[in-house]
Amino acid sequence: MALFFKRLAKAAPTAFTQAFRGQQKSSFAGFRFPFGAIAAVSGGISYYYYFSSPNLIHLDQINEETGPTVALNPDKWIEFKLQDRAKVSHNTHLFRFSFDPDAKLGLHIASCLLTRAPLGQDAEGKTKYVIRPYTPISNPDSKGYFDLLIKVYPEGKMSQHFAKLKPGDMVEVKGPIEKIRYSPNMKKHIGMIAGGTGITPMLQIIEEILRNPDDNTQVSLLYANVSPDDILLKQKLDVLAASHPNFKIFYTVDNPTKNWKGGSGYTTKDMALKGLPGPSEDTLILVCGPPGMMKHISGEKAKDWSQGELSGILKELGYSEQMVYKF
Repeated sequence: MALFFKRLAKAAPTAFTQAFRGQQKSSFAGFRFPFGAIAAVSGGISYYYYFSSPNLIHLDQINEETGPTVALNPDKWIEFKLQDRAKVSHNTHLFRFSFDPDAKLGLHIASCLLTRAPLGQDAEGKTKYVIRPYTPISNPDSKGYFDLLIKVYPEGKMSQHFAKLKPGDMVEVKGPIEKIRYSPNMKKHIGMIAGGTGITPMLQIIEEILRNPDDNTQVSLLYANVSPDDILLKQKLDVLAASHPNFKIFYTVDNPTKNWKGGSGYTTKDMALKGLPGPSEDTLILVCGPPGMMKHISGEKAKDWSQGELSGILKELGYSEQMVYKF
């Protein structure tokens, strides 16, 4: 594992430099430059409460007679053990969960997972849960582990649960939940607008495209954050852009520093006009970010979590609902 992280060190965000210092008991100890890009953060929009009797199984209970075991199950909650964790920024943590290395994770591009944690009992004595979706962006073919990069919010019940986890603790997971099925060359040009932790489903698709030499899809990403220090995966993204001519990226931040060379402020119509492919049957625009950004860019999803009506600057620029997908 140490070798794996060393290979990824060059792509780590600068803010990760000090993340593992002082963690002498961690299997990450000695790794001074952890890699946020192999982790995951939420690709969903909000958590919700769920009431039911526990429906939990373990991986060793779902062995198949033929073919490799699949670690995930879309219909049952399965416990995964936290192998290790590390702080990577002032409010973001890296979590690695392990499973049988002879099994395959069973994740498709682009998909998320559901995680849940108990929150006591309701008035009828049934266990109450908080459930939160997260998008893994470690390689789906990785053997024996998947990684989550989770931003901890002061009032976030699920993220606060993660913040308290220690290596060896278990987390219940269900999935995968497929969002949009990607296939090579399905569009000539894919544009992406991401805000904050909304980068993770984008990275899932970006890496799927770039690791396939037969996929000629052009990818353009607009990535918005509060400040330069809040840009997750920046060095990973920069390395990918520098080594793949079919991937372009533009950053914008609300609070630029003195030496900042990217855009300033919210994503604008002009940024989208210059940085994204124009409306076309061969164009797909993906959007993921906080509710305010979604409303401004594309309109929020419907109350039933369907795509909802297209609005915002993408509609103003002439894109149709068939050209836009909201994570």
